[in-house]
Amino acid sequence: MNIILWLIFGALVGWIASMIMGTNAEQGAVMNVIVGIVGAVLGGWLFSLFGGQGVEGFNLYSFLVALVGAVVLLGLWRALRRTSARV
Repeated sequence: MNIILWLIFGALVGWIASMIMGTNAEQGAVMNVIVGIVGAVLGGWLFSLFGGQGVEGFNLYSFLVALVGAVVLLGLWRALRRTSARV
């Protein structure tokens, strides 16, 4: 995938993941792109641990892999923020 498709894919995945996790109001467009791209990498890694394939283009399967990774990333981020706020 070229860089333009990665940015579009990341923005879409990050935006939907932030709506699922309830962090849409806290994130801007740039953060959505970052969460989507990092989520795609994380999701690909997680799926490969369980014998699946990672992100392989702009299709529904890759979208779901990236979405799972982005939701996991936002969940970890929320847990770390909550823990650091208690200290």
